[in-house]
Amino acid sequence: MPTTTVAPDATFFIALNAGSGHDETEERRSTIESVLGAAGRRFQLTMIDQPDTIDEVAAQLARQAADAGGVLVAAGGDGTINAVARQAINHGCAFGVLPQGTFNYFGRTHGIPEDLSEAVHALLASRLHPVQVGMVNERVFLVNASIGLYPKMLEEREVDKKQFGRSRFVAALSALKTILSPHRRLRLVLNLDGKLQRMRTATFFVGNNRLQMEQVGIPPLSAALEDGHLAAVAPRTKGKLGMLWLMLHGALGQLGRLNQADQLATFSFKRMQVKVKTLSRRRKIKVATDGEVSYMSNPLEFRVLDEQLLLLKPDPAPVSAPQTGPLPACAPGLVDIR
Repeated sequence: MPTTTVAPDATFFIALNAGSGHDETEERRSTIESVLGAAGRRFQLTMIDQPDTIDEVAAQLARQAADAGGVLVAAGGDGTINAVARQAINHGCAFGVLPQGTFNYFGRTHGIPEDLSEAVHALLASRLHPVQVGMVNERVFLVNASIGLYPKMLEEREVDKKQFGRSRFVAALSALKTILSPHRRLRLVLNLDGKLQRMRTATFFVGNNRLQMEQVGIPPLSAALEDGHLAAVAPRTKGKLGMLWLMLHGALGQLGRLNQADQLATFSFKRMQVKVKTLSRRRKIKVATDGEVSYMSNPLEFRVLDEQLLLLKPDPAPVSAPQTGPLPACAPGLVDIR
C-alpha cells in the first residue's frame, strides 16, 4: 500500500544524476550534503554515473525508501525526475525533487526552487501532496508526451547541448533548426470514447503540466489539468513557415489566439487511443516522455493514472484569481483533418 504520511525525520534516499561536468556534480553533491547535514537530517546519496543504470539505481533506492518509511528523491532534470518517479509509484513511497535541468517544468509547477540550496531547504519544510500522473502505454509522464516533430526536436537538442552547452537559448536555436529541416506529417486516427477522429499534423503533443500550458498561452487546458484531464495540442498548419509562426506564438504565450484561426487543435481528455498510420503495422513509434525518447507499440494508449504520485512540495500560496473551467473532453472542430 502506498504511504499517505511521512515522518518529520524520514530518511531521504537521493538519486543524483551526474550527467554534468565533474566539478558541477561535486558542487551539487556538496550542497546537498551541507544543507542536510546542518539540519541533522538522515540521508543516503547515490550518484548515477551511467544513464542506462538509472532505472536499476532508482528501483533499489525506492525499495529502501519503502521499507524504511523514507522519501525517494530525484536530483536532476525532468528526464531524471520521470525515471525516479516511476519507481516511487511502483514501490508506493513518498517522492521529492531537487530540479537541476534546463526547463524544470515539473519542479517549477509545484513551487520547488531551481536554486539547489533553496530546493533542499524547501524539501525539509515540505508536505505530501497528491500529483496527477499521465501514462502512454506503460510509460509514465509527469510533464508531457509527444510523437512526430517534437521527439526529433529533443534528439537534436541533446546533440546541440553536448556541443554548445546546456541553456534555454541553445534549446531555442536547436528547435528552430529542427523546424526548418525536412519533416513528414503524421496520419493519425484518434479514438475518444469510441468516436474516431482523423488528423494530419507535424506533431501530436499531450501535456500534463499546468505551467507549460500557461506559458504557451492556452489557459483552458491548464485548468483542465487541474480537473484530472490531460491536454492534447496538435498544429493543423502545413509547411515550415506555418510551424515557425506557431513557434513564435508559443514563445510569446499566444497559442490560444490561434484556435479561432483554425491553425491549432486543442482538447482535453482522460483516456484516448492514438493510432499512427504507417506502411508497416508492426512498426514501433518514436515517443518522447519528459524529454526522453523511446520506441513504443502502435497504437498508443494515453490515460490519467488512477494512482497519484505523493510528492513532497511546499504548500501552495493562497490564490484569489477566478477559476477557469476545463474544456470539454473533445473540443469542437477536431474533425477529419486531412
